[in-house]
Amino acid sequence: MPRVKSSVATRQRRKRVLKLSKGYFGSKHLLYRTAHEQVMRSLRYAYRDRRQIKREMRKLWITRINAGARLNDATYSELMHGLRLAEINVNRKMLAEMAIHDPEAFSEIVKLAKNATKNGKSIAVAKTEVVKETVVTSKAAAQAETTEAKAPVKKAPATKEKVEKPAVTKKATATKAAEKKPAAKKATATKTTAEKKPAAKKTTATKATAEKKPAAKKAAE
Repeated sequence: MPRVKSSVATRQRRKRVLKLSKGYFGSKHLLYRTAHEQVMRSLRYAYRDRRQIKREMRKLWITRINAGARLNDATYSELMHGLRLAEINVNRKMLAEMAIHDPEAFSEIVKLAKNATKNGKSIAVAKTEVVKETVVTSKAAAQAETTEAKAPVKKAPATKEKVEKPAVTKKATATKAAEKKPAAKKATATKTTAEKKPAAKKTTATKATAEKKPAAKKAAE
């Protein structure tokens, strides 16, 4: 089995580390072991400070903006609130640069922010009044709904229909009865005539028999 040599790979790895440690003090850029320790530590610091530098720069910009705002009789919080109301979208980095290199333009921005805060207060007062009115109207509407729900419901149209329907039916029944009464009389008259006719036939039949009987007796004698 052949012997495996890793001299090329190790040399490349060590060169890579020594290249990252270029400029370090003393043996940290010459000896591999010390250079490797320092490179690993410096990479951890770089990872941490990539997050921290954002915080530090934001603090620096805020202090510069606050200093420029106080020169114009305002504070940092008042300035940022006014810019938000005036819808002036300038980031803190640019405001800090303007406060240092262009103070005149920065003072104009502060004036705009102050005017926006004054108008914003009046708008806020109007909004609160509108909100109060809407609350009052909603309460009144809710009270009216509750009173309507508690009050008995009157069914006026249903009662009218019930009253009108019996009146119509009574008239119809009265007219029908008035029309049917003569028909009933006719029926009774026809019944009486029909009953009387058979009685007349019976009388005629009895007379005929009474007359025939004596004739039969005479013939026997």
